[in-house]
Amino acid sequence: MSFRLERDSFGRLVLIDAAGVRHVDVSPAQAFPLTAPGRHISILDSAGHEVLSLNSLAGLDPRVRATLEAELAERVFVPEILRIVNAPSEMEPSTWTVETDRGLVTFTVEGDDSIHLRDRGRVSIVDSHGIRYEIRDARKLNAHSRRVLEPYL
Repeated sequence: MSFRLERDSFGRLVLIDAAGVRHVDVSPAQAFPLTAPGRHISILDSAGHEVLSLNSLAGLDPRVRATLEAELAERVFVPEILRIVNAPSEMEPSTWTVETDRGLVTFTVEGDDSIHLRDRGRVSIVDSHGIRYEIRDARKLNAHSRRVLEPYL
């Protein structure tokens, strides 16, 4: 698939397709950013219509791939939990204080169904405002954090 990405003088992302048509102010969107990172990507025009569909970032020109990865990273806000600071109460809802890759955060978890074990020790926690937090590998957390998570896994 032949296309280029560049920025115009206003900083907008521009896709130049194989026919040389310029699509100004495009933005990438990923269908499954948590379960299939780097796959199933659409590039949308300013009206939200798909201009280009990519099954994978693999095989793309390194500059195009780097641009898409940077754009996608800005759109997916998923703080990584590094450790659990408190011992949340067993009553629902419970208040959690965690250290993330973006700093110390306190949030409310409505119930057990807000905590999801994924694959290879990965855990997702969704707070009462719908913000998703991720633990990349619960097995690598400190002992206190693992004990807090045990009942949920």
